[in-house]
Amino acid sequence: MRIAGAAAAVGIAFAVAAPGTVQAAGRATPTCGTDDLRISFADRLGGGMNHAGGTLEFRNTTGRTCALRGYPGLGLEDARHKALPTTTVRGTTWYADDPGNQLVLLKPGQAAQAVVAWTHTGTDAQKGASLRVTPPAARSYRTVPLDDTVDFGELHVTAVAHRVPVRG
Repeated sequence: MRIAGAAAAVGIAFAVAAPGTVQAAGRATPTCGTDDLRISFADRLGGGMNHAGGTLEFRNTTGRTCALRGYPGLGLEDARHKALPTTTVRGTTWYADDPGNQLVLLKPGQAAQAVVAWTHTGTDAQKGASLRVTPPAARSYRTVPLDDTVDFGELHVTAVAHRVPVRG
């Protein structure tokens, strides 16, 4: 099975090798699991018109290369770590254009990013003490401090990339 996309356009074929791995340049590379990553906000983004957000960073903490592809899962939780109703919208955000679904290989110590955004006008708002972040293809999450209100519980997120350029 071939995975089409930007990688195929430059002549590099990626294939699924086994569950939890990808085939890249002839070698099987394990998928980055939640335990393989330190997940945090690299920075918080403010802006006009009641928009807020941040750049999520996924840093490989293992001694081996691992791979990410796609969009992180997101969920809000309250101060008691109870899940709150959350809707995640994948694609371009207020702050960044979506880089698209692409394979990202992370060497030990390297990081990838995804930009998350929301509005906080108070309209049907959820008070999120923390943000649950599930790496692409993972089944578990880490919590990241949020401490903000999120209108309608709606979060917008880009795909993971080595660097997601934030708009001016």
